[in-house]
Amino acid sequence: MRGRTIKLSASRRLVGDLMRFSIGVPRVTVQRQMNLRPLLDARDGPDARPSWTVLFLKGYALLSQEIPELRRAYVKFPRPQLYEYPASVASVAHEREHDGERVVLLSIIKAPEQRSISQLETLIRAARSLPVLEIKEFRRSLKLARAPAPVRWLLMWLGLNIGRKRARYFGTFQLSVYSGLGAESLNPITPLTTLLNYGPIGEDGSVAVRIHYDHRVMDGANVARALERFERILNGEIADEVKSLAQSGTPTIMSAVGTSK
Repeated sequence: MRGRTIKLSASRRLVGDLMRFSIGVPRVTVQRQMNLRPLLDARDGPDARPSWTVLFLKGYALLSQEIPELRRAYVKFPRPQLYEYPASVASVAHEREHDGERVVLLSIIKAPEQRSISQLETLIRAARSLPVLEIKEFRRSLKLARAPAPVRWLLMWLGLNIGRKRARYFGTFQLSVYSGLGAESLNPITPLTTLLNYGPIGEDGSVAVRIHYDHRVMDGANVARALERFERILNGEIADEVKSLAQSGTPTIMSAVGTSK
């Protein structure tokens, strides 16, 4: 059957390169069925509600502050070793429209544990709404994707394996979800130490939450305990901050202009 060839776009080359470096990571998944009814109730108010993406992002950053293994990375330069960061850097996946194609691009948020829910909502909204080339990380990734393959692979290898550079360009953990579309990814891969995702959230607050982790960095029992603590953080510190926003009348969503440059 005669078909047609389709040239790889810059965004598809970018995904291919990320998969090239992700496929070699010995990734394991731990899942916990959570009951987030306290957080659900705190979020259920008449004012603009913070997105679940932001709530999970802030909660996971607080969790990583408590658990150093979540801020570590396996790097290979100058020799195989673990590198620990003083703070988290989130890598958040966004689906955007670019050059007539739906593409997945990653935005970077430094030290999300130190930012308020409102500030995080602003950054996420900017990454989802501003023109693609106005977002520094998007622009840089698409520029790299247009370079020859050997150049791309060398730069990505160096970025992932030089400890001081890795968090700046790739982050310490990734957040990628499809729950807003009523679906969930069961086996995502990433070159980072952990990837957090979760399924659709039920009306009673039930949700399946997963941490996909690099087994070279940590073990499953630690991740299981981390998920238990994560549930308490979401229903505790995060729910309390959501309530305080509602009581103070602070707008959840602020102007997004110029926040990601």
